[in-house]
Amino acid sequence: MKTKTSRSSCIHPLALVDGGARIGARTVIAAFARIRGGARIGASCDIAEQVLIEGDVVLGDRVKISPGAKLADGVRVEDAVAIGANVTIGGRHKSRFARREIPVSLVVIREGASIGANATIVPGVTIGRAAMVEAGAVVTRNVPPNAIVAGNPAQLQGYVDSTAGAGSMRPKLGAQTGTSVRTLAVKSVVLHPLSLVRDIRGNLSVAEIGKGLPFVPRRYFVITDVPNDKVRGEHAHRKLRQFLVCLRGQCAVVVDDGKRREEIILASPEFGLYVPPMVWAAQYKYSADAVLMVLASAEYDPADYIRDYDEFLRMIRRR
Repeated sequence: MKTKTSRSSCIHPLALVDGGARIGARTVIAAFARIRGGARIGASCDIAEQVLIEGDVVLGDRVKISPGAKLADGVRVEDAVAIGANVTIGGRHKSRFARREIPVSLVVIREGASIGANATIVPGVTIGRAAMVEAGAVVTRNVPPNAIVAGNPAQLQGYVDSTAGAGSMRPKLGAQTGTSVRTLAVKSVVLHPLSLVRDIRGNLSVAEIGKGLPFVPRRYFVITDVPNDKVRGEHAHRKLRQFLVCLRGQCAVVVDDGKRREEIILASPEFGLYVPPMVWAAQYKYSADAVLMVLASAEYDPADYIRDYDEFLRMIRRR
């Protein structure tokens, strides 16, 4: 079986490319790279020395793979992904000796993601759009879009291009708070100061409709006991409005309007964060004692949720 290559592709004479592989236009394959039959490599890719690409691998366009990386069967890489040196992706192969075929668990790396040197991504994991896997990380769970993960096992460290918002100051209990709302860079997201009455018997946080609360709540829920490495939210709403107050402890909230991304630390009931419709939001970095209350403008409606970040971006562009 012949290898299907574009006339404009450049394959080094010392590269080993099996018959049946497909190589896109303007793709460069360096010496000693090994491409097995069946692999599909897009246009304008850069495959460095000593890279191994198994047969059941699909690469999009403009993918850059650094020396020594290994991509096992079942790896799917979208456009404009960067893979660092000596990265191992996947690894569960079909056994030649098993009596029945063992299915290969797919690894999906979404558009624009980057994988640092010496990282390992286990089978069955999806790396979200524009996410960043730091060098040496061992990724055992899905990585959200735009997230930064590091460590073994990899844990969420932050979000790409997120700036510190107005709530990032951690107000001390007893400190004076402002009387005006603060509008963040992310569209229509607002940090509201709330009244905190201090007393020897305890402290009381209060807000009234029109005086702190920007809408009439129809529902509330409280989030507690979240392990520090867990992420909650990761969705947007079509119509629902939300108001977040951290009653105890602290957590970080990342808000994203499709153009800007901002991180706010909620660390006191002296502040409430208003999140309008069509803003992607996620909460993470929960302290062990964190208690997050969320007021909602409507009853629960699963149809109101947008849980896929790519769909969210498409809806933002249409609007």
